[in-house]
Amino acid sequence: MFESIADRLTDAKKIVFVTGAGISQESGIPTFRGKDGLWRKYDSMQLATIDAFYNNPKLIWEWYEERRKNILNAKPNPGHFAITELEKYKEVIVLTQNIDGLHQRAGSTNVLELHGSIIRIKCTVCDFKDEVPASFQSLPPKCRRCDNILRPDVVWFGESLPQDVWNQAIVEANSCDVMIIAGTSLVVSPANTLPVYAKQNNAILVEVNPEQTPMSTEMDLSLRTTSAKALPNLMKIFEN
Repeated sequence: MFESIADRLTDAKKIVFVTGAGISQESGIPTFRGKDGLWRKYDSMQLATIDAFYNNPKLIWEWYEERRKNILNAKPNPGHFAITELEKYKEVIVLTQNIDGLHQRAGSTNVLELHGSIIRIKCTVCDFKDEVPASFQSLPPKCRRCDNILRPDVVWFGESLPQDVWNQAIVEANSCDVMIIAGTSLVVSPANTLPVYAKQNNAILVEVNPEQTPMSTEMDLSLRTTSAKALPNLMKIFEN
């Protein structure tokens, strides 16, 4: 699949992956905007904004608890493991919009979570944060430090990305030789600007997505398939 850019891949020192919900779909985690995406079934403004949370924190937490259970039961797929394996040959950075932690569970060591993590919780008042890989006994959960309501440590619509994470993501995009954009629709800002930063550095852009995206025409290579099918083929270039 990657034969047309094999030389550029072997010469590359740093490969950056920008990943979205599509890479985790084959692990049983629904996407947001695909054919069976969550936002086709649910109103994002009622479930993924700070106003919705304060209007009905119990409802939001019930929805997130269902998603947490699904994510904690999911396992990384061949797409995740291929990215991990690539670290044997190259400097690999993962800039992910996903909140499921599957890249880390697959063994990737350099992961920047642009939209936070569903496993982490944070207090709505104090600076308390923690990882809770289990269900809560009551909803909404309360902070053990100040007794205010806890929330998922994720970025909701209308909220800014963690500034330190975003700044580092720009640095990585600006300095890569190859950027592989896997399983993201490239419609969510500001993450969809990362390929622009890479292009300014004359990086090779590769898209892995069953569907076209707004940036498909800017790609050096577009693979109309899933990450779990395409990314393991990367290893063949370096193993030969």
